[in-house]
Amino acid sequence: REDTFPEGWFFPDTYRYHLGMSDVDILSQALNRMERILEQVWAERDDDLTIETPYEALIMASLIERETGAPEERREIAGVFKRRMERGMRLQTDPTVIYGMGERYDGRITRADLREATSYNTYVIDGMPPTPIAMPGRASLEAAVKPLPGETLYFVSRGDGTHHFSRTLREHNNAVNRYIRNR
Repeated sequence: REDTFPEGWFFPDTYRYHLGMSDVDILSQALNRMERILEQVWAERDDDLTIETPYEALIMASLIERETGAPEERREIAGVFKRRMERGMRLQTDPTVIYGMGERYDGRITRADLREATSYNTYVIDGMPPTPIAMPGRASLEAAVKPLPGETLYFVSRGDGTHHFSRTLREHNNAVNRYIRNR
């Protein structure tokens, strides 16, 4: 288990505690729960994944968790990431840029931010970041190991919590113009 960095290792849930329990006791519950759930979903993974370890599944799930709040999109986003990795394309997901910016993030991402070399910026690095960027729930973990098959390679936020998915760069650029530039 990769345990030098705690991000991602605590399963987000409600935990019972009682007088006398330490913060470490409570965190241990969340850690143990994440380890059990990750082991369960990894055992049921698809055979043709681009990720190779449970820890990589945890990282991928954290990207999915941060990318969408729409449950019905999780597997499709996982599928986009899988296909991009298979083709040697960068993931280019904004939450990794935001995570790499840390406290400098003020609600906006600039072109300069997209070009900034951090170990988390998937616009400039190949593959996934070195660690999870969030604490993923079970649905994101399941999506990471069972991505939706398809042909989409791109997605852009519609501004309502959902995304528009595209198969080609031309379709994607049209969607960016529609949903981002013309707001």
